[in-house]
Amino acid sequence: MECKLLIEELKAAGSQEQAANLSRFFRTGPGQYGEGDVFLGVKVPQIYVVAKKYWPEAAFEDLDVLMASPCHEVRMCSLAMLQYRYFALKKLCRKDSSAEDRMAECVDFYLGHTAHINNWDLVDLTATKMLSDWLLDRDKKILYDFVTSTSLWEQRIAIVTTIGFVRNDRYDDALSISALLLGHKHDLIHKAVGWILREVGKHDRPRLDTFLKAHVKEMPRTTLRYAIERHTPEERAYWMGR
Repeated sequence: MECKLLIEELKAAGSQEQAANLSRFFRTGPGQYGEGDVFLGVKVPQIYVVAKKYWPEAAFEDLDVLMASPCHEVRMCSLAMLQYRYFALKKLCRKDSSAEDRMAECVDFYLGHTAHINNWDLVDLTATKMLSDWLLDRDKKILYDFVTSTSLWEQRIAIVTTIGFVRNDRYDDALSISALLLGHKHDLIHKAVGWILREVGKHDRPRLDTFLKAHVKEMPRTTLRYAIERHTPEERAYWMGR
């Protein structure tokens, strides 16, 4: 695959105005969580169009080159192509005995490039789908390792990956990791934990309320607000008062 062609196509689809807006939105200023990230100003649907066009010919070596790009949208395109590959292989599992091994290669590539998955949209793009799917019936130790990582983004991977477990009515890891992250200082983790807890409540409200009873006094207010969004106004007032 010609990486240069893909990058040129993304650049052509961008705009300076959109790049400036995205730079502000993703907090790329000094001391902010996205400090130093570079935006081309490409909208997400166009990134997926490019990813769908190029992924069938993309080798891991190509994805590696793209993941090392300073440009946010190029890294996103690489992750989208990786995910297209993973789910295409999943469809082959019943017919191709090697497909699962090749899916594992996609996951290994992802886990080997977390240093470049360095903003919340890049995390959420693949952690909530590919990684969540892969780990559903497998050992989840890597997520607990990420909880104690010094990387904000690996910590976010740890919690948002559990959304696929919750949607399959498996709550233990989501609640365990949520509890471990309640003392985190960053708002992006507060929001992510609240999002996962809200998802638990959509599927099993008593289980969420049990968690709230045990942890409400130590929960950041942002996390609590997210977690109880689907409660009645009276219930929200009760929990916020706790």
